[in-house]
Amino acid sequence: MRNFTFLLLLLIGFYGFSQKFSKEEKALILAGDVKTALPIYQTDNEEQHKVLLAQSEEISPKDKILPILIERMRLALAGTGGGVGIAAPQVGINRRVVLVQRFDKTGLPVEYFINPTIVWRSELLNKGPEGDLSIENFRDAFYRSYVIRLEYYDLENKKHNEMVEGFTAVIFQHEIDHLSGILIPDKLEKEKGSQYKEIKVYQRSK
Repeated sequence: MRNFTFLLLLLIGFYGFSQKFSKEEKALILAGDVKTALPIYQTDNEEQHKVLLAQSEEISPKDKILPILIERMRLALAGTGGGVGIAAPQVGINRRVVLVQRFDKTGLPVEYFINPTIVWRSELLNKGPEGDLSIENFRDAFYRSYVIRLEYYDLENKKHNEMVEGFTAVIFQHEIDHLSGILIPDKLEKEKGSQYKEIKVYQRSK
């Protein structure tokens, strides 16, 4: 019984440790001036491409370095001059963090989402154009669910659950794909030959 308890505590401790940034991740997040944007990784760079294709792990919402990562991601997105979302792998960090511009809210704010998960998707699909900050000069049309149910955490470790639809739902799906190492050229290849009934409900809010 004592050995079992020790093993259980060891596993809990390991799990908690795995939720925090590694030394290498901290060094990358804190590199240079922390009040500036982190560089956005590109697929035409072999090493950066590997990071973009990797699976991302969850991160503790209470990690003290996380607000710095979020702010540097926000600055990176703002510096693109038109980007509407960014995922942590795109700045070299394989953790489940995304920023999304909310076209479904007044003022179109950019908000952060920690450990986001899509727990439900509608069968009704959008088909609309998408590009990617990590792939230069790539743009094509993709199918996405028109409505999703999303679960995520904030920096206070509070869990949230909400329904999102339209163009904002498309952005969420694109960015959460990044957390699974899915890039849109790969998605396009998988969709070839698929048959969909087209309903023109896709539009970007103004």
